[in-house]
Amino acid sequence: MTPPADTGRAEEREKQMEIKNVVVVGAGMMGNSLAQVFAADAGLNVKLKTRDLKPDRWEPIKKNLDIMIARGAATEAEKARVMEGIHFVTDDTEAYADADFIIECFPEVMATKQDLFEHIEKFCRDDCILATNTSVMSPTEISEKCKHRQRVVGAHFWNPGHLIPLVEVVKSDFTTEQVMQDTIGLLERVGKKPIYCKRDVPGFVANRLQHALWREAIYMVENGIADAKTVDDACKYGPGLRWPVLGPMENSDLVGIELTLNIHSYILRALADNHEPSHLLREMLDRGDLGMKSGKGWQEWTPEQIDSINTGLREYLIDYNAKNKK
Repeated sequence: MTPPADTGRAEEREKQMEIKNVVVVGAGMMGNSLAQVFAADAGLNVKLKTRDLKPDRWEPIKKNLDIMIARGAATEAEKARVMEGIHFVTDDTEAYADADFIIECFPEVMATKQDLFEHIEKFCRDDCILATNTSVMSPTEISEKCKHRQRVVGAHFWNPGHLIPLVEVVKSDFTTEQVMQDTIGLLERVGKKPIYCKRDVPGFVANRLQHALWREAIYMVENGIADAKTVDDACKYGPGLRWPVLGPMENSDLVGIELTLNIHSYILRALADNHEPSHLLREMLDRGDLGMKSGKGWQEWTPEQIDSINTGLREYLIDYNAKNKK
């Protein structure tokens, strides 16, 4: 899509913005994590926009920090700094009027996100960056009701947002290069690993890779090539061990372009290429097999196993971040 010549936009910024005031909209699981990330930088003023000021609003953030402290990845002093650095607000003017960077963590409903940004524009400055944490939805479409579409950008954090380094910064059909660079600079400042997604395509970068793998995994189970546990073990104890240090393009260079071509000439025709979800997913839903939330999905789950998976994931990520901390 080519942006129209005149969209009623404010004059585009050509200079880097000094970001001091950050607002996270939505105090759910991701919103709490993102506020924690930004508040760890003492130079940022962080507001967490929420509908109410319930006394238990702090509990998810406290729990995140306490797990990190127990793992030796944070201190009580750092916890205190984060807690002091987050300000819960309910008033629109108080939240948005002085904001430099606003990121929404609202439900994945297109109309809801469009209406939210349209509403925020009534209160924020014209040069304030509006970021969406959507995992799959088009930032171009999300900005449809905005007056200044050039300042809307995708900034997809991965769950848990305070532990996974990756953030996908997605350029919409309108986003200016300066907004991209300002967003990337802010994310680098708070210790994240932002990647530049040049085009607004479904799934951005990482979800496209992830779901290509999931499609093949489900195909193998559906066609009796391997059961679900075997597929998981193949990833966890094989190529998955290389991924933190060797991405697919690096791996291709490592083994050689000629070998890559030869392998693809043989195997690609045999891989899954379905464009619709597997019938197994619909059958599982019809039976009420919802995964961990129901205790059964591709396998059966006890409460103890679910807790072990969730705890193990967070401990692994905490240890990984501590090991790779600059």
